[in-house]
Amino acid sequence: MTAQRPSIRLQDKWLDTLLPHVADMGWTDQAVTLAAREAGLSSEETALAAPNGVSDLLERFFDRAEEDMQAALEAQDLSALRTHEKVAAGIRAWLGALEPHREAVRRAAARGFLPWNAPDAAQRTWKTADAIWTAAGDTATDYNRETKRGLLSAVLPTIVLYWQNEPDEADLDAFIAKRLENAMTFGKWGSKIAKPGLELLDRLRGRGDAG
Repeated sequence: MTAQRPSIRLQDKWLDTLLPHVADMGWTDQAVTLAAREAGLSSEETALAAPNGVSDLLERFFDRAEEDMQAALEAQDLSALRTHEKVAAGIRAWLGALEPHREAVRRAAARGFLPWNAPDAAQRTWKTADAIWTAAGDTATDYNRETKRGLLSAVLPTIVLYWQNEPDEADLDAFIAKRLENAMTFGKWGSKIAKPGLELLDRLRGRGDAG
């Protein structure tokens, strides 16, 4: 196992102390400051671990969920599953990693809905979609890669909101399957329009390079 960077180890120590406070205080500077003090972190250590404060710790929170999701999938035999089933398994594993911190996720979502945090939220969602597709074995490198991740990014917030209501497992599985079905249907329709245009752009770029 690759050794963690010192900054990651400090982030994890800080985050573990912070999470119990998030339910009451949210992802706030006050909670972060309190957790740093309780974790015994010096000002130099906090500057190394999270120079951007709350946003860095939020990023690490979701990074850890993705790491747990990847580990969970690696422990399963997914070879008999179809692609969309592997993606669904990834979503369930990711939600499973977030399960102990459901209120922290709700607080993070509320923070992300604020206009000045919206770009960060969109980037975070795309990163999670990328991790899920990669864990499902996707190796696409062309526009299909961006399309797949974009479509999954579009449905992940809806899935998280549904999950927040604590549905039973069967209902959650059905909801995820339906959202993925809708996304894949739209993706197939959209690719018929996008592909010819992208191929034309490639040809035009080729002519320009030749000239």
